[in-house]
Order: sequence, then structure tokens, then C-alpha cells
Amino acid sequence: MTSEQTDSEGRRILPVNIEEEMKSSYLDYAMSVIIGRAIPDIRDGLKPVHRRTLYAMGEMGNTHDKPYKKCARIVGEVMGKYHPHGDASIYDTLVKMAQPFSYRQTLVEGQGNFGSIDGDSAAAMRYTEARLDPVAEAILEDIGKDTVDFGPNFDESLKEPLVLPAKIPNILVNGSEGIAVGMATKMPPHNLLEVCNAICATIDNPDITISELAQHMPGPDFPTGGVILGKSGIASAFTKGRGKIKVRGVAEIIEGDKKPSIIISEIPYQVNKARLIEQIADLVKDKRIDGISDIRDESDKDGIRVVIELKRGIVPEVVLNQLYKHTPMEITFGVINLAIVDNQPKVLNLKEIISEFLRHRKNVIFRRTKFDLKKAEDRLHILKGLLVALDNIDAVIATIRGSSTTEEAAEKLVANFGLDGIQADAILKMQLRRLAALEHQKIVDERDSILKDIERLRLLISDDEHIFAEVKRETVEVGEKFGNERRTKITHDFGEINKEDLIENKQVLVSLTSENYIKSMPLDTYKGQRRGGRGIIGMATKDEDFVKSVFVASTHDYLLCFTCSGRAYWLKVYDIPEATRQSKGKAIVNLLNLNDETVTAVIPVSEFSEGKYFLFATRQGMVVKIPQVEFSRPRQNGINAITLREEDELVDVKDVAETGELVITTRHGQSLRFNLVTIPLRHRNALGVKGIKLRFMDVLQDITVVEKDHLFTLTEKGYGKRTEFDEFMGHGRATMGVRNIQVDASGVVVSSKAVNDSDEVILMSKSGIVMRTKVSEISIQKRGTRGVRIMKLDKGDSVVGFAILEISDDAGETEEQVPDKEISDDIYYSD
Repeated sequence: MTSEQTDSEGRRILPVNIEEEMKSSYLDYAMSVIIGRAIPDIRDGLKPVHRRTLYAMGEMGNTHDKPYKKCARIVGEVMGKYHPHGDASIYDTLVKMAQPFSYRQTLVEGQGNFGSIDGDSAAAMRYTEARLDPVAEAILEDIGKDTVDFGPNFDESLKEPLVLPAKIPNILVNGSEGIAVGMATKMPPHNLLEVCNAICATIDNPDITISELAQHMPGPDFPTGGVILGKSGIASAFTKGRGKIKVRGVAEIIEGDKKPSIIISEIPYQVNKARLIEQIADLVKDKRIDGISDIRDESDKDGIRVVIELKRGIVPEVVLNQLYKHTPMEITFGVINLAIVDNQPKVLNLKEIISEFLRHRKNVIFRRTKFDLKKAEDRLHILKGLLVALDNIDAVIATIRGSSTTEEAAEKLVANFGLDGIQADAILKMQLRRLAALEHQKIVDERDSILKDIERLRLLISDDEHIFAEVKRETVEVGEKFGNERRTKITHDFGEINKEDLIENKQVLVSLTSENYIKSMPLDTYKGQRRGGRGIIGMATKDEDFVKSVFVASTHDYLLCFTCSGRAYWLKVYDIPEATRQSKGKAIVNLLNLNDETVTAVIPVSEFSEGKYFLFATRQGMVVKIPQVEFSRPRQNGINAITLREEDELVDVKDVAETGELVITTRHGQSLRFNLVTIPLRHRNALGVKGIKLRFMDVLQDITVVEKDHLFTLTEKGYGKRTEFDEFMGHGRATMGVRNIQVDASGVVVSSKAVNDSDEVILMSKSGIVMRTKVSEISIQKRGTRGVRIMKLDKGDSVVGFAILEISDDAGETEEQVPDKEISDDIYYSD
């Protein structure tokens, strides 16, 4: 610090430490924002702009029983007298207090365009009109009875209330939201009747616990309704003053004659309906939500109605769950019960909020009673003087007539009749009609009535018990007069709903075409036929497209989709759209993020278990064994499964154990049987080892584990047979094996799998013809034979594969009925 200096005009210059000045100035600014702008007072639940607006409207006589006044006039009154911070903030406050979707109990009645839940702004203030709501009048009630403190306005020309009497517990009923410096408040609205019940319960039992209060006031009640999920967030907000409450909109699923639809009737608090619809449309456009065909907003003055039409075959519960997950149809309302208590910001729990309100109401009623008592005592004093005058009317009149001035008459009345100046002045102002006998009786009756009022008022302020009884009486009255039914339901928290909880776990037939179109179909679509039947149409395909894979899977299974380039992708079976026999399905690129590759193998997996492995086989006869757990973490863009040699591609993948035997079958009918333990265990991205030695122009076609009764081999011309596994003697890995089936006349092998005698097979042809038949009807033949005709084919058509349907021996079902519960989870794929 330096010595004192002066400027050129002789004014003192005081050296100031800049750091201290910045701290002091910033703290002053911060407290000004906290106290005077952004955080509500715990007593009336209002920020200064709200309080000033309501007070100004009350002073203007702009009550609910009077005509509306232009909002521009109201804003001018507030800004000119109490709130010089611009008309925009005042008008926005006025508008919000009139919006039924913003306030649980509106404080202003509006006439004109006051905005909408779609985010539309209100009309200009010169067009709209407003007046106080009866609830706001209850907040202002008794303000003229010295119930609250007043302070100077901004220019000290007027007085304004520092808080309102607040007969309504507004801080809980309407909540509040604001951001100050370094802190914020976000208090949810509650049901008025429930809040009043909780206040009364606290008066009856000052030691009441928060859990007991929650019996009367279970949680927030939002003006837009909705559903609160779980009570943990409410409990945290009630006990700690902070909590996270999940709020969900209300939607109903309508099963139409042709297509289902979802009707949204309630949305979460503070959610913009128009923006919500836009977000849903964007999600549909980006294919993050599938199955929505149309969105219509049919909302009107009677309420919200958003219609979401769905496509055929879509499970509406799944779409609704996606709406909850990806849109503001479900939000988290973060509660921060921060309010100004004794000019200090404080986070309060529920009991503290109620206690502070009761403390305020006790003070208001005490001051109001003192005001009323003084007024009654003053009136009684005057009435006593009037009665003295009436009892001595002739002498009083003579005294007044004998006086030359009013002052002299007053002095004589005081001296002659034992009155004081106030009583003497009242006698001098008394009208002659009061001399009538009836008027005299009215004064006596008024005196007696005031005496009773004085006795009641003195009793009221004699102890706190009587004051709180009055608080309770008025609170009950408020609840009965303004209370209404709860709009927001409270239910248990479902957590993040899993699609599997909404979808029936059943077996479906999944088919994949060479152009990578995929679809699922109910198993009962295809009835059993005898061997040699022609089948029925299973899929409509383009000329250049054909069905190359068909398998049975559970709707809850994961589908591990392996591509020709050795990459793995994840897909849930229920995400595959269910289609009719004739439809071609949906392009798999719309379900997976494929990169110029085709899906060549699909494995349904219920769970990724330790001790289980995936066995990969390539076109050039290479095999790789990798633990399943290395594929247990799905990625949207897929992962590398194995490494391939140049010009090689992945053909088949099997779910295998650590031990057991494997049969590899080639396209030209060679089969090799060897033990799985001879295949070394590798990690993802491994190159693998040779599985079978291939003849010239031959390629690996299929692999199967030796685990059932027979090996079923099928050729492209519809011929097939069952063969005992003992026909195939074990050979070393990387040898040629032995001949399995003749392929010259019957066509090359399309698939070879292990089957049980009780199984059924579902065959599919290149043109989409599907046939289902029993394995027991297919003859057992030695290896090296051609087999028998299983499926008749049209000219130019060929079989592309089959799926195995396992049937329980004790089910006793018919050919046309196969209960889902009897179907095994083992799924097969053919290429």
C-alpha cells in the first residue's frame, strides 16, 4: 500500500488490492444473484420477479372476480414500480405462471395465446390479458395486515413485500427451478391436497419421520402426469434434499385389425411434445428404431394424443421400449431442494421444508392476529366513547352547542365525560341518525361482538398450540378448496427393460439368401410331408437371388453372424422381422454394419460359456478352435474372428466342446472323421491348421460333431441318406478321409449333419420351396451309395440346405403340431 494520493481535482485516491476487490465484488454479485434473482424463498416459494408480479397485480385489483387486464399494462406496472430488469423477464414469468403444463397450480389466469406444450411462445404482451388465479389470491391473502416485512423498492419511492403470507405451501406445490452462481435449484411440484395432509400430520406430530410423511405425500405430482418409476429417487430427495427421479410418459398399445399402434397420452414434465415427435422421426430415419410406419399428432384442447402406427409383424412392446430408451418419453428429473432460508441458501429435506413453512405461517398468523387485535381494541375504545355519549346525549349536545370551535368542543368532552381525544373526535363525527334507539342497539351489539373477537384473538396468541391449530384449520380449508386428484402415478422401477422380457421365447425358422436377405417364420408355417414330397413356397426371391441358409433358433438367442472375410457380428433373433412364407425378408445390411462382405455362417447362441468353443472351417479345408467367451462382448461394428489365407473364405462355424469327434464333408462327397483334441486351441485372429486334405477342384462343404444316431447327407438334386457313424473310421487330421456319397447323378453335397431318428428336417430349395419331413422316413444306407430322393424339384431348381428340428419322444404330438417347449435349442445351418 502507498500513501494517500489525490487526483488533479483534489479527490482522494485510495489504493486497493485488486485480488481483494475482485473477491469482494464477485461475492457481492453472487449473493445478489442467489438471493435476489435465481433461488426461491423457502417461505412463499417465490423468486423476486414472481413475488413482485403477483403483488403488483394484487395492488392493481387484478383479481379473479374482475375483468382481465392487458399483460402489457401488468408488465409496465411491475417494471416501473418494482422490477427494473426488462419487460421480457417479467412477461415470461407471467406467461409461465399461467401455463397449466408448467405449474401444478397456476397462479395466473390467462386469456389469449400463452404458448403450448409444443414449445410455441406466447403472443406479444399487447395481445394477451391476465388476472390473478384464486390460488394466487390465497398467497397474497392478509398482506395488508402487517403479516410480512416490507422494504424499499429499487428507487426507494415505494415499499414492496420481502415475502408473501403464502397461505398455499407454494414451494412444494409448484416447485421451482433456477441457476445461480455456483449452485442451482430444481424442486418438483407436488399434489396440493397431499401436501396439506402432510402439513397437518406434522402439526399433529412434530416428531413425525420422513417415512411417515411419505404416507401422506408419496412423491411429486407433475402437471403433465406421467409415471414415476420406483421410490428410491423420491426417498433420496425427501431425506437428503437431492435425488434422481425417473419419469416416464404414458402410452397404450392398440392391437388393430391389421397393424398395431402406440397411443401416447401423457409425456414427462417439461418435455417439448413437438420436439419429442421430431426425435422419434429422426430415430426412425436413422434406423435406430425399426417398425414405425407413421406418426401423427392428434392432440387437442382435451389432451395429448400422439399416434404411432407400426408395421405388420412388429412387436409393439419392443418399439415402446425403444421409445423409452432413446427419447424423452423417459427422463430423469434431478431434484435439488435448494432454497433461501434466513437469507442463506440451504438444501433441505422434506421435513425441513414443511417446518420452515409452518414457522412462516405461525409468524404470519401471529402478526395478523396482533393486527386484528389492535384494530378490534381500537374499535372497542371508540364504541365505549360513543356509548358514553349516547348515555349522556343531552349534556353532550349542550356541550357541543356551547363550544365555539370543534377543538373547544373536543376539550370539553374530554374534561366533562372522562373521554380521550380519539373518543371525543369520534363523537364529534357521529351522525345524527346514530341517536335513534335502533342505532344505539347496533353499537351495543357491535361492542359485544368485538369483545368476543378480542377474547378469541387474545386466546389465539396466548400459546403456539392455538396458533398451529389455526394453521391446520386454514391448511385443511386450502386443501378442500383447491386440491384435486393426483395426476402422476408412482410404480415400481422396471429398470432398463430388456426386449427379451417383452417377447415370447419361441422357436422360429430363419432363412438367409445369397443376397443376404434374412427373415424369421413360425415353425408351424410348414406342415410335415412324406419323403419325396414337393414342399411349399417358403420365400419369394429375385432371379439372381436364392436361399442359401436355413436354421431353427430361439427368439431370445444371440445370432453370431460370421462373414466370408472372417469377421463376427451380433444380432438378436427377435430383431429379425417375422415375415410370411412368400416375402423375401429384410436385407441383413439394415441389421448389421457389414463392410462389403456377405454372411456365410450363422450360429445361434443362448449364452457364452466357459469350456465351450467355436470351430471355424474355411473353403480350403482349414480349421480353427476359439473359446466362445472371446465373442461375448458385442460391438456394433463387429470384430475379427479368424485370419484367412489369400483367396480363402469362411464356410462354416460350429458350437463344440473341448473333446469329441468331428466329421468334415467336402462338396464332392468325401468325409473325414477325427478327434477335436487334435485341433490346437487358438485366440481370435488365428490362422488355424489344416483340417482335411482336398482333392483337385474339391472344397470343404460342411462340418458336424459326432453326437447323434446318424450322419444325414443331402445333395443339391434332392437326394439324401442316413449313414451310421461307424461307417467312417477315424483318420488323422489333414488326411483325405473316405467316400460318403455318390455325387455324379445326384449332384454335389450341400450339407451333412448329425441327426436322431426322432428328428424332423426342413429342406429349402434355391427357388424358395420349403419341405418338412421326418428323419425316420429317410432310409439308412452304407457310405458310398447315392441315397434316395427326398424332395422333388422343378427343372432348374436345386436344394440349398436343411435345418434340423428336434422332437421330444414323449411329446405325443401329431405331424402338424409341435409345441415350442419340446423344441431343442440346438440349431443347425447349411450353406
